[in-house]
Amino acid sequence: MHRSALTYVTDWRRRQNRKPLVIRGARQVGKSFLVRQLANECFGNLVEINFEQMPDVASFFASKTPRAILPLIEARFNAPIKPGKTLLFLDEIQAAPEVFAALRYFHDETPDLHVIAAGSLLEFVLREHSFSMPVGRIEYLHLGPMTFEEFLQAIGREKLQQWLARFALSDPIPDGLHQDLMNLVRRYCVVGGMPEAVAAFAQNTSFQECEQVQQSILSTYRDDFFKYASKVQHRRVEKIFSKLPQLVGRKFMFSHVDPEERSRDLGAAFDLLCLARVAHKVRHSHGNGVPLGAEADDRTFKALFLDVGLLCRACGLRVLDVEKAGDPLLVNAGAVCEQLVGQHLLLSGAFYEEPSLHCWMRDKPNSSAEVDYLVAHGPHVIPVEVKAGATGRLKSLQLFLSEKNRDFGLRFNSDVPSLLDTRTPRVDGKPRPFRLLSLPFYLIGQAHRLCAEALETGP
Repeated sequence: MHRSALTYVTDWRRRQNRKPLVIRGARQVGKSFLVRQLANECFGNLVEINFEQMPDVASFFASKTPRAILPLIEARFNAPIKPGKTLLFLDEIQAAPEVFAALRYFHDETPDLHVIAAGSLLEFVLREHSFSMPVGRIEYLHLGPMTFEEFLQAIGREKLQQWLARFALSDPIPDGLHQDLMNLVRRYCVVGGMPEAVAAFAQNTSFQECEQVQQSILSTYRDDFFKYASKVQHRRVEKIFSKLPQLVGRKFMFSHVDPEERSRDLGAAFDLLCLARVAHKVRHSHGNGVPLGAEADDRTFKALFLDVGLLCRACGLRVLDVEKAGDPLLVNAGAVCEQLVGQHLLLSGAFYEEPSLHCWMRDKPNSSAEVDYLVAHGPHVIPVEVKAGATGRLKSLQLFLSEKNRDFGLRFNSDVPSLLDTRTPRVDGKPRPFRLLSLPFYLIGQAHRLCAEALETGP
């Protein structure tokens, strides 16, 4: 199964000024698979150490000197380590924080050796470290679930993925192709982007096996709660984890989780899920300019789940039932659509960038409004609305454009692409022209490229 991150790590391998690479992401998003794929294609041998399975190997790093560490690893694993030909993979490194600290010495003393580290719960080590961080001596890669286009490649629809990558706004889309793509989006929504679930579906076209894999992954996340939450917090984390899939797509209120608990206590538990990358905050931003994070409000936010397929499974939407029922994009008040779009926008930046996503909320008497997402595109702040069907009102998007003096908006829906020049009333009542780009869900992976095309051809 191809991951677009493979191109990034292949380029990392060739760079002269590379640093040890640390892959960050939730459990089971494919970190280890990516490293093994890189080793298989670009290296003579792979030396892989899993510190959860082999905790004793952490003692090899006590000297903090690669010249002393590497012979011990060679002896233990009976494998030569040759710079340029060997990839050293330090997996589940969160189980051995002292090894993470030692990465700085690999950068300083053995820069020719390719070293990659990964960890499912690494964020907790980074937050609570009691060691000297290897600042400036490591680089990061952020990995999430497989995208819709990676899903297409995995199920043998490579030509369709290539067509999406070449699509221009002036290209017509025949209805038959549009319907085919929308059906594939529906399948992606229930299968999701967790590699093991995608593999189960790709190999057997079995929704039932996919469902079993998804349930196993959710159980694994629950088992992890014991690793990073106290007994009291474990109960709160479990509450939020169970409720979260039902709360995607609207302003997150802790009272919706448990009205008897204090928001501060539930907030601390929610932050633990975010550190585990099982959940993500979509913070409100005033949206006056870029970077959007400069005007973000941590107290006002929406929530995203890790993966749209896991969301469907956690909501009890059985894949077989959904297929028979019709359109899963219309299930659960549009939450599935918002999750689909949100998880793609969250990770649409460069692999080395910390994933972030924002929304816009205005809560005024008789004038509340909410724009699903805000994204930065160069100097532009683009409001994004998600509509489950082919149509839908855009009152909040128009209000944002009027208040912020912006002239471009993006809508995702189930209709064919369109580019519309229209007008919206300004706050003072004067009409304001703006351009609206509407894209079907299957073009989510091409959104930034197509926004650039629409902006370049603007009136």
